[in-house]
Amino acid sequence: MAWVTKDSVETYTPPEAAKEYTRKEKAANWWHYNKMIVAVVIAAVVLMAVFLKDTVLQTRPDVKIGYVGTTELPQDTVTALQDALVPFCSDLNGDGKVVVQISQYTVDFSGAESNADAYYQMAGVTQLSAEVTGGETFLYILQDPAGFEKNTGALRYRDGTQPDDAETLPDDAWQQMVYRWSDCPVLTGLALGQYEGYTLMDSLTGDNQDVLANLYIGARGVWDDKNADKFAAGEALWQQLTAGAAE
Repeated sequence: MAWVTKDSVETYTPPEAAKEYTRKEKAANWWHYNKMIVAVVIAAVVLMAVFLKDTVLQTRPDVKIGYVGTTELPQDTVTALQDALVPFCSDLNGDGKVVVQISQYTVDFSGAESNADAYYQMAGVTQLSAEVTGGETFLYILQDPAGFEKNTGALRYRDGTQPDDAETLPDDAWQQMVYRWSDCPVLTGLALGQYEGYTLMDSLTGDNQDVLANLYIGARGVWDDKNADKFAAGEALWQQLTAGAAE
């Protein structure tokens, strides 16, 4: 019988000791395996912050007014007008302060906008359409009231009556729906001060009342009871601002 033998002298090699990593190497290793988790957590925190800002922490206006024109008003004009209208309003939402918000919609109803402004036109039309159909805006300051009424059908008459939802109106019906700013003594009597810089790119200055003088103010028709409280506040403001207006 054959026997398999081995050398009686064996050598034993102990396992290598575990490598000691530096702090920098440990951090790099942790980041390698966890960077995706960190990215997801950061994204979730950012989204939550945006949500809180836009909902919980956002100042809720008591009255919303829309400005519709081919160019935006100077920010100084908007701020001055919002502040000047506060004494005419009340704390509708009960948060302890009265806030009037003017939202601007850049729309050219004549269709003469340049290609460079096409994006802003589309954005303005989209935002305005959403606000007219489902928003809380009751009063509108308008550069082109004829175009606004023709395209939205949103205005009512100055005396508070409103067209039937299916009624076809003559082209000049808008003239019975709005007041020119300069014909309203309450509006022209507002102390609005000056603006500095019509846009962020210029240094023009002027009187805020001059910016508004050739605009019009109108009230929307209300064909349903949605936002009834908001519209009631808008109606009260309308009555005050147009008191004594020339017909």
